[in-house]
Amino acid sequence: MIKLNIIYEDNHIIVVEKPFNILSQADNTGDIDMLTLIKNYIKEKYNKPGNVYLGLVHRLDRPVGGVMVFAKTSKAASRLSDQIRKNEFDKTYLAVVHGILKEKEGTFKDYLKKNNDGNTIVTNEKDGKLSILHYKVLDINKEKNETLVEIKLETGRHHQIRVQFSSRGYPLCGDQRYGKMDNTQIALYAYKLEFIHPVKKEKVTFSLCKPNLQYFNDFNS
Repeated sequence: MIKLNIIYEDNHIIVVEKPFNILSQADNTGDIDMLTLIKNYIKEKYNKPGNVYLGLVHRLDRPVGGVMVFAKTSKAASRLSDQIRKNEFDKTYLAVVHGILKEKEGTFKDYLKKNNDGNTIVTNEKDGKLSILHYKVLDINKEKNETLVEIKLETGRHHQIRVQFSSRGYPLCGDQRYGKMDNTQIALYAYKLEFIHPVKKEKVTFSLCKPNLQYFNDFNS
């Protein structure tokens, strides 16, 4: 049984760490997912009968770990979703990519399209959706030819980070879909969330993981 790492909880939201390789919500595989795990936790902790409400306001790809917030009321879910639509919900990621980036910081802008096979591709303005991210180099390992970057998403497209870096020749380490078959855990982690609390109306920040290369090296050792 997976033990939840609960970062914060009140009557309106619950912030947890999603482990690597766990679904955000159920799919046709029947594998365990975060939504079900947290519902079961709430039901057991508060002895709630019947169905438990839990709103999924954002997702992480299955192989990606990191910080997620779930809404415990429909009002909280609506307000958080509204922040996401208005780009007031900030998600910061850490990634290790193959190669040494030439610029210490920068912005990637592309038009991305999700194909029927589940892959996302870079396309043109007519066929794709504008996708923007900002990155900053935090560390470099010249021996392994790897770079640790901090990434802030301005848009939240399907596989956005993975595709935008891969298309420029810097695939994420461990990315079996868009990178090299190096048989390691994908080096992508959603380590910080910042948003306005849906009821208290104050800015809150939740973060995990030290932003360094050793974190990913420890995981894959």
